[in-house]
Amino acid sequence: MTFKPAHLLVALLATAAIPVMAQNLAVVNTKPIPASKLEALVKQAKAQGQQDTPQLRASIKDRLISIEVLTQEAEKAGLGTNPEVKTQLELARQQILIQNLMREYANKNPISEADIKTEYDKAKAQAGDKEYHAFHILVEKEDEAKAIISKLKAGAKFEELAKQSKDPGSATKGGDLDWASPATFVPDFSNALVALQKGQFTETPVKTEFGYHVIKLDDVRPSKFPAIEEVKQQIVDGLQQRKLQAYQQALMKKAKIQ
Repeated sequence: MTFKPAHLLVALLATAAIPVMAQNLAVVNTKPIPASKLEALVKQAKAQGQQDTPQLRASIKDRLISIEVLTQEAEKAGLGTNPEVKTQLELARQQILIQNLMREYANKNPISEADIKTEYDKAKAQAGDKEYHAFHILVEKEDEAKAIISKLKAGAKFEELAKQSKDPGSATKGGDLDWASPATFVPDFSNALVALQKGQFTETPVKTEFGYHVIKLDDVRPSKFPAIEEVKQQIVDGLQQRKLQAYQQALMKKAKIQ
């Protein structure tokens, strides 16, 4: 078979167009949607635990086409030149840049196993080797706390008096704060708690930033601190957040702000 020149030109043009079309997901009103957009969203979906399937790709393709149709309509309506919309677009652009800056910094400055172990050992030491089962009654004024202590000395039940506590989380449970390490409480509360013997309550009000407490110690037991494997990701997240905050603060200090 022989091609006439005109037919040959058409065939060559069609062949040349194949790689170009392969780079596009679709063309909407003559505007192409790059296939790279699809791949970027598939990668994002996979990072979130989804499987790369034909159904996923078809769904993303439909979404991208819909976005392009609506975007073109918004542009046609002149929204792209609207000052308020332009401000929103700039803010979105800045947010995307910052997210990627922080991701890049985190990737270049990973949390080491030694960092994790140091943080774990510090938390374990702060928690101590004992847990305390505490009860408390929180009131606003010192005189109120003194009156409660007097009633307790006269034989009143702690659980009944706890109903008047300002702490909504424990008032309905007789003042029960459950088992906890002393480190979880503010220092004045913690110091008063560990000084008690089992079954004792504080005979003078304990003042903290929250008000005045009457504290009762129910029991003490050896602490059950979680194994490092159980809290490793939590430690990594916390350390990474602190590292990113330090990075941001360092950039702020270097910046010339007028």
